[in-house]
Amino acid sequence: MADVGVQRDVPGTVAPVGDATLYVIHGSHACASAKLMLTHKGIGFRTVALPTGLHPQLVRLRGFPGSSKPIRMVDGRPTRMSALLDRFGTVPALRIGSDRVQRNGEIARFLERLVPEPPLFPAEPERRAAVEEAEAWGDEPLQMLARRIVLAAPLEKLSARGGSGRLGALLATNDLQRNIGAKLAARTTFRANADAERRLIDRLPEALDHADRLLATGVIGGDRPNVADMMIAPSLALLDYRLDLRDRLRARLAFAVVERLLPAPA
Repeated sequence: MADVGVQRDVPGTVAPVGDATLYVIHGSHACASAKLMLTHKGIGFRTVALPTGLHPQLVRLRGFPGSSKPIRMVDGRPTRMSALLDRFGTVPALRIGSDRVQRNGEIARFLERLVPEPPLFPAEPERRAAVEEAEAWGDEPLQMLARRIVLAAPLEKLSARGGSGRLGALLATNDLQRNIGAKLAARTTFRANADAERRLIDRLPEALDHADRLLATGVIGGDRPNVADMMIAPSLALLDYRLDLRDRLRARLAFAVVERLLPAPA
C-alpha cells in the first residue's frame, strides 16, 4: 500500500540513528508532541500522514502491534469504539530502523535511550518525578479534554473552519472530509455532543489553572523544554482553534509554552 501524505521534516543535527518515519494523522496534537520530541533530539525524520479513521488499521499493516488494553479514557472509561481503535493501533507511531514504537510515553523513553542529549527529562530525581507527573497529565486528561472540546464545536467556531492553525489542518486537508470525520469521531468515539461540550468547557478553567501552576513552579517553561512542555503545548494549541475560547486561553501564563514551541503560523 502506498504511503499517503509523505513530507520531509527536519534533517537532523545528530549522528544518524537509522531511517526514521513518523506516522501521524492531520492536525493531531498527540502527533505534534512526537514531532517536537524528535526535533528536540535533532533526529531527522519523515512524516507520513495517514487517512484519519483508517489509521489504526494502517499502522497495524505496517507492523505496529497496537494495545492489548484501552488507552484513551472518555469520562473515566473508554468508549466501545475508542477501545476497539486502541487495540488496532494508534498514532503517533514511530519507526526507526527495525524498531517500532507507539504512544508518546513510550516514544519519549525510547528516544531518551537512543539519543541521551539533549535530554527530555531532568536528571535530578525529584524534578524528574514532577515532570513525569505533568507529562502524564498532558498525555491523557488534558489531551482528551482538548480533543473533545474542539470536536464538539461547530466548524464556524473554529479557526478557518479547522483548515489551518498552529497544528495545520485538523483531521483532513479537505473541508468535506474534515466535517464528516469530525462528526463521526464526536458521535461514535469521543462522546463530544452539545451536552458534553458544556460540561467540558466548565472543566477548562481548572485545567488551565493547573497548567499555569506548572509554569509558575518551573515544571514547564524552563530554559530548556522538557517532555512535559512538549506534551502540554500541543493540547493548548488545539484549544486555540476555538475562536470563542481564544482570548481567555491566550491570556493564560501557560500559553507561553505554545508560543515558544508552536508559534503561529504552523
